[in-house]
Amino acid sequence: MILGPGIAIAATGVGAGDMVTATVAGSKYGFAIIWAAAVGALLKCVLNEGLARWQLATGTTLLEGWVQRLGKWVQVYFLIYLILWSFVVAGALISACGLAAHAIAPGLTLETWGIVHSIGAALVVLLGGYQYFERLMKIFIGVMFVTILGCALLVSSPLTSISQTVSSAAIPAGSAKFILGVIGGVGGSLTLLVYGYWIRERGWQGAAWKKAVRVDLTVSYVLTGIFGVALMILAATVLFSHGKTIEGSKGVLEMAAILSDVLGPVGHWAFLIGFWGAVTTSMIGVWQGVPYLFCDFVGLVKRLPSDQHKAIVNTQSNWYRGYLFWLAVPPMLILLLGKPVWIIVIYSVVGALFMPFLAATLLYMNSRRDWVGEEFQNGWFTIISLVASLLLFGYLLMDAFLGLF
Repeated sequence: MILGPGIAIAATGVGAGDMVTATVAGSKYGFAIIWAAAVGALLKCVLNEGLARWQLATGTTLLEGWVQRLGKWVQVYFLIYLILWSFVVAGALISACGLAAHAIAPGLTLETWGIVHSIGAALVVLLGGYQYFERLMKIFIGVMFVTILGCALLVSSPLTSISQTVSSAAIPAGSAKFILGVIGGVGGSLTLLVYGYWIRERGWQGAAWKKAVRVDLTVSYVLTGIFGVALMILAATVLFSHGKTIEGSKGVLEMAAILSDVLGPVGHWAFLIGFWGAVTTSMIGVWQGVPYLFCDFVGLVKRLPSDQHKAIVNTQSNWYRGYLFWLAVPPMLILLLGKPVWIIVIYSVVGALFMPFLAATLLYMNSRRDWVGEEFQNGWFTIISLVASLLLFGYLLMDAFLGLF
């Protein structure tokens, strides 16, 4: 089947943060900014297609391309970002999985559920191969769509939702930050890079697979966009229309309680299961995919020959398993200590640089015909989309810096 890695990247990219951002934005502005979810999915699709195109054209991952073409300074920045991103995001995922599971089965504490999910996800990655992982992600994304999309369809008919979305589309006063948050949040950040390693697992290499990659990513990001739109429609219909707003992760659980009044127990449990499915797939995807990045980094720093480099970028290597441990165990401390302020500050600064860096390097590297060849060179639509991404994420970068002072 041609679909696979893209489905996994879509399921990984839509996590607790995306659900919270979309739900809060829908509760505040109704149908007016639902278009932002679709725009966000489109921009992330362009970015992911660009990094996949680089890999198909050159035979190297984008990380290899950064180090080989842009210089060793990239190694320092990337290592700092990767380690901090991993710790903070893993801690957030452990907490979110604990929150979602505790809401469904309160017999165990939030902390206990978080630890159970982290260890369980690590075992799934260690004991199952890539094919098992991909099948599992397809099942999970099916559950997510049946539950969340099902709830959206029950509270508002498709024709009514489309009509209201189109007729209400606007940029309300004070909504800019929420719009940018929805666009920037749909579909992941660092996890975009993981797609290159998953298509390698599938054996998709060379020009012959360009069309397959585009189909895979297009279908996957259409699903991502639909999921984000469905969440916002749900919030706009159930919350905004009744003058109710929510805040934060616990606000998503309030949404489930409100749905109980609107749709009965079915709506309540469907939304909770959808929320749990979204955060659990994000955890499994991060646990499975991000260690590849660290292994690739190690191979580049150690300047390993091609065969040895390939051997460590593997789920069976000690480097991979060691980084999986870093994801699954140390971040549990966040459950006990809260998020240490100094880590969050450094993460915010370094992390905000990543998306504009990704957009800028794809704009530059994939426009070099001598590097990627004419067939893989950026087209006009891609160039315009990458410039838009660069401007958007550049604004978010500036906003992140200003927020620290």
